[in-house]
Amino acid sequence: MAPKGHLLTEIQNSGIMKTLKFILSAVLLILPASVLFNACQDKTFEEVTYTANVPVYMGFDEFRASVKRSDPRQMEQPGKIYFKDNYLFINEISKGVHVVDNSDPANPVISTFLEIPGNYDIAIKGNILYADSFIDLVAIDISDPMNPVEIDRVEDAFPNVLPVFDYTYPVYGLDWEKGIVVGWETKEVTELVEKGNTYRNETLYFDNMGVPTLGSNEVAIASSGTGLAGSMARFTLNNNFLYAVHNSSLKVFSINPTPGITMNPEILLDRQVETIFPYNNHLFLGTTTGMMVYSLSNPAAPAFVSVFEHINSCDPVVIEGNYAYVTLRSGTQCNGFTNQLDVVDISSLAHPFLVKSYPMFNPHGLGIDNHILFICDGDAGLKVYDATDPMNIHLNQLAHFPDIRTYDVIPYNGLLMLIGSGGLYQYNYSDLNNLVLISHIPVYVP
Repeated sequence: MAPKGHLLTEIQNSGIMKTLKFILSAVLLILPASVLFNACQDKTFEEVTYTANVPVYMGFDEFRASVKRSDPRQMEQPGKIYFKDNYLFINEISKGVHVVDNSDPANPVISTFLEIPGNYDIAIKGNILYADSFIDLVAIDISDPMNPVEIDRVEDAFPNVLPVFDYTYPVYGLDWEKGIVVGWETKEVTELVEKGNTYRNETLYFDNMGVPTLGSNEVAIASSGTGLAGSMARFTLNNNFLYAVHNSSLKVFSINPTPGITMNPEILLDRQVETIFPYNNHLFLGTTTGMMVYSLSNPAAPAFVSVFEHINSCDPVVIEGNYAYVTLRSGTQCNGFTNQLDVVDISSLAHPFLVKSYPMFNPHGLGIDNHILFICDGDAGLKVYDATDPMNIHLNQLAHFPDIRTYDVIPYNGLLMLIGSGGLYQYNYSDLNNLVLISHIPVYVP
């Protein structure tokens, strides 16, 4: 009998091993195919027709050449507001910005319109307007508002941004390579699906609408050359940096005149963030589950300080002195059922805590000026309170205007600029016992 080692050598040399290797390989190839075949036999497919949101695309080149000035137009769906140098800049949701000459608040005039596809937020430093345009960040020189010039652009600054769609229906046929999604068509589509799966609904990441309303407005304007935003803002400025909240991240942009806009590493957050508010060299982020505080000691890389947790809801925030005022609201996009005003003690930024909560109807934006608190309570209108005593705000209501559907406000030196579904409203609040509506630019109603 040959030794075992010799027998193995004979098998290898005789070609038997090659045959065994071939058989083993064939088995390994056939096995997954047969498993897949059996799995397919277990599945039943059917043709299904359903209503869906189908994307409408704009080519990348056309999209990035589309910022321009056009004739003044009526507001139809106003969004965020921004105030600087006697001008109001009012976002027309996803379309651009109305430039309003507000040198006479009793007679405001829409002077021009900046076409910026996919725009929801702006911030202004000096003569440069920074705006989101779907996935891009653009810088526009508005030294002459009648002749704006795009001077810089950061492409893909806000990845995977889509316009708002009808949540009643799924999205069908999304292809990021085809261009920018600038809208949707609601129509019937037909596809072959596994029985039991009624339709394909793709995972989407999108921003639609978006906190800065400074407690010391005059100082902020004089020292930084920036303007004032409403409390629903997602953009804010600090010296030579622009900060933008996007989905679950904080974007940081250096905006030095030369070499232009540069994007710093983003800060990833562990929650969905919606609004941003600058105060005393800190950023206060309004998220769906709490208020986060970041230090700007190193403005290029904000550092986490603390978080004040709350239940799921949308929450813009404004700050004055040692208190943060946070509105929580329910709604489809907010995933919550709470409607209230929270007063948070921030005397220690490392340890913010709740002082008191007040029930509200459906609060959105808010603003504060010298202890006078303005709350946009949705369909319940504008409510004005003396917040000198944070423990008894409910006992000190100064005024209530219930007949307007309110969204956001900017209070400044006795002038309240309010945006709502009915347009732009301006009130004189220099006499707190007699708040007076001094002008109204209505929205266009076809």
